[in-house]
Amino acid sequence: MPTPRSRRGSLTPVFLKMKKFNFRKVLDGLTASSPGSGSGSGSNSSGGSGAMHPGGTAGVLREEIQETLTSEYFHICKTVRHGFPYQPTALAFDPVQKTLAIGTRTGAIRILGRPGVDCYCQHESGAAVLQLQFLINEGALVSASSDDTLHLWNLRQKRPAILHSLKFNRERITYCHLPFQSKWLYVGTERGNTHIVNIESFILSGYVIMWNKAIELSTKTHPGPVVHLSDSPRDEGKLLIGYENGTVVFWDLKSKRAELRVYYDEAIHSIDWHHEGKQFMCSHSDGSLTLWNLKSPSRPFQTTIPHGKSPREGRKSESCKPILKVEYKTCRNSEPFIIFSGGLSYDKACRRPSLTIMHGKAITVLEMDHPIVEFLTLCETPYPNEFQEPYAVVVLLEKDLIVVDLTQSNFPIFENPYPMDIHESPVTCTAYFADCPPDLILVLYSIGVKHKKQGYSNKEWPITGGAWNLGTQTYPEIIITGHADGSIKFWDASAITLQMLYKLKTAKVFEKQKVGEGKQTCEIVEEDPYAIQMIYWCPESRIFCVSGVSAYVIIYKFSRHEITTEIVSLEVRLQYDVEDIITPEPETSPPFPDLSSQLPSRSLSGSTNTVASEGVTKDSIPCLNVKTRPVRMPPGYQAELVIQLVWVDGEPPQQITSLAVSSAYGIVAFGNCNGLAVVDFIQKTVLLSMGTIDLYRSSDLYQRQPRSPRKNKQFIADNFCMRGLSNFYPDLTKRIRTSYQSLTELNDSPVPLELERCKSPTSGLATRIPEAAAGFCRNEIPAVRHRNQVHHLPDHVNGHYTSPTSQSCSSGKRLSSADVSKVNRWGPGRPPFRKAQSAACMEISLPVTTEESRENSYNRSRSSSISSIDKDSKEAITALYFMESFARKNDSTISPCLFVGTSLGMVLIISLNLPSADEQRFTEPVMVLPSGTFLSLKGAVLTFSCMDRTGALMQPPYEVWKDPNNIDENEKSLRRKLVMNCPSPSQDIGDHQYTIICSEKQAKVFSLPSQTCLYVHNITETSFILQADVVVLCNSACLACFCANGHIMIMSLPSLRPMLDVNYLPLTDMRIARTFCFTNEGQALYLVSPTEIQRLTYSQEMCDNLQDMLGDLFTPIETPEAQNRGFLKGLFGGSGQTFDREELFGEASAGKASRSLAQHIPGPGGIEGMKGAAGGVMGELTRARIALDERGQRLGELEEKTAGMMTSAEAFSKHAHELMLKYKDKKWYQF
Repeated sequence: MPTPRSRRGSLTPVFLKMKKFNFRKVLDGLTASSPGSGSGSGSNSSGGSGAMHPGGTAGVLREEIQETLTSEYFHICKTVRHGFPYQPTALAFDPVQKTLAIGTRTGAIRILGRPGVDCYCQHESGAAVLQLQFLINEGALVSASSDDTLHLWNLRQKRPAILHSLKFNRERITYCHLPFQSKWLYVGTERGNTHIVNIESFILSGYVIMWNKAIELSTKTHPGPVVHLSDSPRDEGKLLIGYENGTVVFWDLKSKRAELRVYYDEAIHSIDWHHEGKQFMCSHSDGSLTLWNLKSPSRPFQTTIPHGKSPREGRKSESCKPILKVEYKTCRNSEPFIIFSGGLSYDKACRRPSLTIMHGKAITVLEMDHPIVEFLTLCETPYPNEFQEPYAVVVLLEKDLIVVDLTQSNFPIFENPYPMDIHESPVTCTAYFADCPPDLILVLYSIGVKHKKQGYSNKEWPITGGAWNLGTQTYPEIIITGHADGSIKFWDASAITLQMLYKLKTAKVFEKQKVGEGKQTCEIVEEDPYAIQMIYWCPESRIFCVSGVSAYVIIYKFSRHEITTEIVSLEVRLQYDVEDIITPEPETSPPFPDLSSQLPSRSLSGSTNTVASEGVTKDSIPCLNVKTRPVRMPPGYQAELVIQLVWVDGEPPQQITSLAVSSAYGIVAFGNCNGLAVVDFIQKTVLLSMGTIDLYRSSDLYQRQPRSPRKNKQFIADNFCMRGLSNFYPDLTKRIRTSYQSLTELNDSPVPLELERCKSPTSGLATRIPEAAAGFCRNEIPAVRHRNQVHHLPDHVNGHYTSPTSQSCSSGKRLSSADVSKVNRWGPGRPPFRKAQSAACMEISLPVTTEESRENSYNRSRSSSISSIDKDSKEAITALYFMESFARKNDSTISPCLFVGTSLGMVLIISLNLPSADEQRFTEPVMVLPSGTFLSLKGAVLTFSCMDRTGALMQPPYEVWKDPNNIDENEKSLRRKLVMNCPSPSQDIGDHQYTIICSEKQAKVFSLPSQTCLYVHNITETSFILQADVVVLCNSACLACFCANGHIMIMSLPSLRPMLDVNYLPLTDMRIARTFCFTNEGQALYLVSPTEIQRLTYSQEMCDNLQDMLGDLFTPIETPEAQNRGFLKGLFGGSGQTFDREELFGEASAGKASRSLAQHIPGPGGIEGMKGAAGGVMGELTRARIALDERGQRLGELEEKTAGMMTSAEAFSKHAHELMLKYKDKKWYQF
């Protein structure tokens, strides 16, 4: 029996109170207890369910539940974002701090340092980031966005904030350049002008280089936008300006004139200097590289087309694709590196994007998997006038980030420590587990490390900026992601980091599809037949289960030993027998087509019922073929059982909508829009396969007589597509469907509407229709449904349960309008349901959808007595839960139960009769039968949970893990060790086990076994819940919900008191709805983009500690010393050392810029920086420490300059003394 958990705060007793009299509540109570409601009918007929009392029931006595959680425990904030930045556009690197910044098309900036240092910040405007520039070793970053705004970010705080912004009003920004150790930023524009911005004040200088002053007066055409700006390494007073049309201007900042101009016929894409400042290299649109010497600017010193063919005599060199960027980096002891992207020949159309490295005479082409967005060469020195000594190249691709090691001749790549490969295959589902068993992470890592890729560079990752410590919260966390290619990835998410532990490939249990063999699967899922839809994991027993889009379930067990064995598979028929005949009016109905000409032949090798000829109805065929030969399974998760749904009478299996596994019972249950299947994975047998409607009927299922299934059903399908649950809501204001296709595509394109499938009118209902239902047509659903008044036929066939009311008519007979009216009637126990749309495809529809209008074209009339509950869908199984509970109202002891929730808000409890002795579990059959207990809620059921009489959360029972393949015979002989997590049967449990059930609309708490509804809370009326979970925070349970309108709501348990309601995230993307999940300790996550996972917390305690958990982006580092140029080189090498930008660009000499040209916008970064540092004494200490660091840094620089001056003075003194000694004894006439 679980012991009461420790709690904080005052202990407030919660008593049951009478609600005030409300006429509307009376009507609701009448509706809930009417004979037609699912709850009432179930309770009246089977004696299993009590009446429901919203808001509580008077006279029910129970013990006080101590609820310690209050609203002060909750607060919503984002913690960290993992993954590859979605749609990257810009790249920058600080060579001293060794931090990397990536800008994106959505206005986001990711700043990366050493593992653990990963920061996300966002421009409020959402404009794309054009360019990023670090203030090297200053803890600041400048971003230029597509809305022509410059932003200055403060990186000296853990959450960067904008200090200043400068909005250009009349010109568009195209290029920015910030010289090292300068506070003046050069900004080039689309008009060809160059402006200068003071970084400290973020005010525009009056100094402007106009395009018409830069080019020659004789030039008649505009030079185009500025594509490059850089100061000369030799002389900081000279600025190199590159224009798009091929013009390069060498501008003298002091004299305000062009010192020289360079012209070339091809457009310029990029320019880079030689470190001596005497040469520069340009890349052009024809795939050529030109090297220019400042002494002879009339023509290029050297012109090469690296990937062009050798020209024939008298012919021009062959042009290639544009070289988008080139970098020219020198080495002291070897030839320079010339690195560029693009430039391949046009005749190699199939070549992948490439990066070319030219080192001496060697040319290496590195092909990339994705287009190159940007690249940067990492060099040893930040000074542009020294030998660069490049050691690595950072290449930013559209969907990846790689770093190439330049110090080795084969140019290997570094192993990336960041989780940049989350989207290696598109993510289709997620699961999040906090406070896992502590040994799991080490076990999974030890298995996964054996399968890591080889061939990486043996050097350490070069991006090592920032500082990070473990923090105070160190409980283990694991994130699991399912992918479109069938792979599963386990991630260590402890302490707000993310590192991959282990990868499982589920597709290995299936045969590879040969050419022409995959048509059948493609008809169902079109692509990605192995895509993962649902994940169920029990960390304690290490049982892992997945369901895929091709209607299969795989159960895995964990083992440390490799085995070679055959994969056991089961095929399950799960059929929904309510007819769905769409028959047009007689005068408009076209002739019945020939089915044999419209059904092409499809086959799956290895299946016993393969369709070999056209026109033959598919039956008992799975979508995929399980391997039949022995398979080698490495250590880790090994397939224990594969369960596949099969085609039934020509209809493809429906997607699985719910999944649950119990390691203690050895049972897996799953359901879809057709019904429920329960499988014993210990004995490898199907225990139950039943349509949803049959679950409501007599609990004595084994007295029914067998009935043959239909054999001659035919249909026409323009598009075979997996169908499943659609979530419908009473107000019909919105409708949502989820699809893994919408998650897997990186572009957010809408999912095309599926074509309706027409059923053949040659099969119908032959069962006699009761008189009570004579007034209802197939589209009429009354508000009252009498489920249990039908005397149904037994239909136990081959261990599967199917609907008893469906028999085939004579083949080929066309129905008359009178026949149609008879066939379209339904009995009290057979409500009509139309085909449901895909359960996993999410789209938001208006009240009148294309689907509904199409249906109206087939049906001329609709009844006005349509129920507010789902009139369009089958009743799908939406939630499953194994627990030791009370199956019936009069039970006095707990027993194994399976809670089943449906899309119509019905809850059914199925009793599991397991062998009493552990040894008999492997041989004796398990009995599974519905208990007859029904409960009811509004909307589709989402989740279940149970609490004991003290209010502590009860965990489902589980089996303690032991290696199934251990060679130790003694361990093999041990019995199964079960942990039941429930009170012993000898204790007087009474009426104090609480069951929490949450649906799309409301949450209810029932007391078992009396089945009295103690609490009910209508969570939303205008929207619906997408995700709900019962989680533990501060040793107390609460209900967490994520609503389609973007609200995150937390309710206490068991009283369902609202604790938190925050409008966090409007549902703009179905990816979020599909992947949002809560877990314990106040954690949650969702897939914010196709490549990124966003983690958040709803715990106030974690929000308070978050500042300590995040990494520092800036650490005080001494700027490396510049190489000593020597006295003579400093004297004659150029005027760069004496150039004063402040004197030239300041307001005193340059004046003020026009106010209409740019607008200065103060940012909140200064205030937020102080708040982020902390308040009170800690804030003062932080500010004092920063001031001391800056003062020490300035003193260090001053000391370095003083030492340099002293060295120069000593050299000068020594030289003067030697000169004096040389000439002191000479007479004047000897000179």
